[in-house]
This record gives sequence, C-alpha cells and structure tokens, in this order.
Amino acid sequence: MTTNDREHSDQMTQTMTLSRRHFLQTSAAFALGFSGLQTLFGCGDDAGIPNTRAISERFGPLQRDPNKILDLPQGFSYQIISRAGEQMTDGFFVPVAHDGMAAFEGPDGLTLVVRNHEVNLGTAAERGPFGANNELLSWLSPDDLYDAGHNGQPCLGGTTTLVYDTRAQRLVRHHLSLAGTLRNCAGGPTPWNTWITCEETVQRADDRCLHDHGYPFEVPASATPGLARPVPLKAMGRFNHEAVAVDPASGVVYQTEDAGNGLIYRFIPNTPERLAEGGRLQALSVVDQPSLDTRNWDAPAVTPGTTLATRWIDLDDIEAPDNDLRLRGFDQGAARFARGEGMWYGNDAVYFACTNGGSAKRGQIWRYRPSPAEGTPDETTQPGRLDLFVEPNDPGLVDNADNLTVTPWGDLIVCEDGSGEQFLVGITPEGTIYKFAHNAVSDSELAGATFSPDGTTLFVNIQGNGLTLAITGPWQGA
Repeated sequence: MTTNDREHSDQMTQTMTLSRRHFLQTSAAFALGFSGLQTLFGCGDDAGIPNTRAISERFGPLQRDPNKILDLPQGFSYQIISRAGEQMTDGFFVPVAHDGMAAFEGPDGLTLVVRNHEVNLGTAAERGPFGANNELLSWLSPDDLYDAGHNGQPCLGGTTTLVYDTRAQRLVRHHLSLAGTLRNCAGGPTPWNTWITCEETVQRADDRCLHDHGYPFEVPASATPGLARPVPLKAMGRFNHEAVAVDPASGVVYQTEDAGNGLIYRFIPNTPERLAEGGRLQALSVVDQPSLDTRNWDAPAVTPGTTLATRWIDLDDIEAPDNDLRLRGFDQGAARFARGEGMWYGNDAVYFACTNGGSAKRGQIWRYRPSPAEGTPDETTQPGRLDLFVEPNDPGLVDNADNLTVTPWGDLIVCEDGSGEQFLVGITPEGTIYKFAHNAVSDSELAGATFSPDGTTLFVNIQGNGLTLAITGPWQGA
C-alpha cells in the first residue's frame, strides 16, 4: 500500500459518520422484527394484474397505476425522484442504467442513497455524466477518474449520490460520487458507512481503456458533493463482480460472481474496515462435497431446506489475467453457482440470488449463516452453514431473481430480471412468496431495492427507463 493509499484510507475513515455500533444496533432491530413476525396475511384476488400467482398477499392485491409506472398495493404510493439525463446539483448529468443502491443515515436526519450506473464500454457520451461531447471532463483532473480512456473518451460508469429527506419526501440534492469505471452493477453497504460498487466486467487495458477492469471500489456515503478517489480493491479479486455483503460481527466481505459457472467468494481484510490495505481471498466449498454443482440444472444436487456445512478455500493469482479464477477455484473444490447476483446481510445471515439456478433456470436464493468463529482457525470445528432458501422453478412466483434486500421486518424484497413483465417480489422468513410491485411502464428490470434507515421509504430503480423511485405506505401492515 502506497503512502497516498494510506492517506486515502485515513481520510475515508475520518469521513465515515455511521458508527459500527449504530450499524449493529440497526441489524439487531432488523433481527428483532424478524423474530417477532407471527402472522401471514391471507390470499385474495389479484385485481387483474397478470401473472401474480403468489401464495400470499402480505399487503393486499396490486392496484393498477393510472400513470402506468408502478403498480402497488392499496395505500402505497411512489414518487419519481431522479431521471437519467437530468442535471445534478454539481452540474454533471445523471448517467443511464441505474442499478444497485444502498441507503445510509445522513446529517440532520437526511438519507444518503448511493446508486450504481451499469454503463458499458462504448456507450454514447450523452448517456454519461459529462455532457453530449464529454465537455464537462474539463472540470476534473485525471486523478478523479479511474479510467480516462484514450482520446478524451473516458469510461462512463460510476456512482451518483442522492441526498433525500424522507420527512418531506423530496430530493434535496444529488451529485456524481465515482467516475471512470465500467458496468457498475451491484455492490453492497458496509457497517462503516461506505458503499462498495462492483464492476461486472473483465475488460482489459487496450486501445480504448487505460487500465484493466473487474474490481470493486469503495465510495463513502457523503452529503457533500465530490468524487471518491477511484482506488480499485484488487485484493478482492478480478472477475465479473456483482454484489457484496459485509458481516458486521467479523468484518468479512462476501462477493457474488455473475457467471453461469461462478463462485461465491469471501474476503478477509488484513485490517478491519480498511479494505484497500489488502487481505485474503477465498472461495466457498461444501464439506465432504468438493466441487459441488449447486445449479440443479441436470439433477437436484441440493434441495430447498437442506443445510450444508461449509469450508473456505484459499485462492491465488487473484487478478486472473485469463479470467479463470472461477475455473481454478472449482478445480480446487469450490462449489459452482448459476450467476450469483444480488447479495445482502440481514437476519444474521447473508442472502444471495443465483439468477439462473434451478431446474427451470428461473433462479434460486441461498442463505449463508456465518460461523461464530468466521474467518478464524476455530471455524473448522463450528463451520458456517449454507442452505437453499427458495428455488421456485416457476416464473409466476420469482422470475430470475437479481438485486435483493432485507426489509426492516425481516422479509426479502427481490428485484426480478427475467423475460417479459417485471415485479418486486417479497419472501417471508418462512419462504412464503408475494408480489409487492409491478413495473407498469416497460419490461425493464427493477434494480437497487433498498430501505431508508428510518424504514419509511423503499428506493428502487427501473433501469431501462432511467428512473429512481421512492415508495412509501403502510409498512407497519407487515
């Protein structure tokens, strides 16, 4: 680690305002809501929304939105709070392809939402943050961007930060917070008030890019306009990164890989909360079942409800210039998963979606319960536990689960990324499935579902339409 990197790490620590203690208190409150959940609501007719063959209606049937944006249950409403192409408070423009997000506690009771933009290489300049001809690049120094590209054509991915007042339900301001990356798909929040954004690409340096891509980056949640220093977290591996989750008890970071033969990774930092200082990368394996294929494509290797003891395999050559980390890990005994995507910590567990898992390739959701001795030698005698939480194999229930989050009362809210119409799907701790929202404007995927720290507001993106919505309503009905 260079002196500049260490200074950057110190600066990030100083600017992180949400304490670890507060995060643990919040996690405990989530767990309490989960343990207190006693009653499920009964089923009813679905008011004409197609394909809602859910087996519960926790908030009641969906109602058609007269504006044809988002269908919600009775009593719920939404606002469109951000659109692609809008000029932000700092003068830059909202990029397209809104994806993963997380919400953090901000100053003066405000909420900070850090949002990814899954912008591909070669995307037209007018769809990025710097204007139709990248004219706003002159506002930045080269050090502000991870990859300024060649001939004035930078990589246009990154993150934006929205400062939102949940009391007044209004956007206060928004700004660019990371620049020069590619395909920022998902990621995850940390207990120390940062967002880890992940590049879903293994693009190499070439005549378009100055640097290799395929890394996570850490972005402080800040209400003050400004760009995070774009430091790639190379010790976390180079692969098609999708999402991360952090165990607040151990500080271990878990990662998904969006590949049909991907792995689940664990990063043990050398110094807790200082990911840029390096650490150890490992892959998940199942005890006594080396190289287990969990995809269930040809035969059910794992059935829902089965609990598996785990172990973790050390990996080397983690920057993988040949994009073969998952192949080498599988050969060493790591388990194989079908497109790991969304991941979130809650209910004392890490939930993650495998978008193409199951015999119908319609998706699985897994749950990993860390060992009390996670990341230490003692976990060999008390290993972490993995179970297949749900595998519906029915697109009418869940159609290719992608981003997901844990609600304040313990349910999951899952964003679909399947074929045709798209829903937000709820799943109770018992595995009961319900539809919470329906994309009425397009067949675009929904992405980035995340709750405000005060539990009043669910933020979500309609990616293809470049919309970020804030949803409110009678959550206490859960």
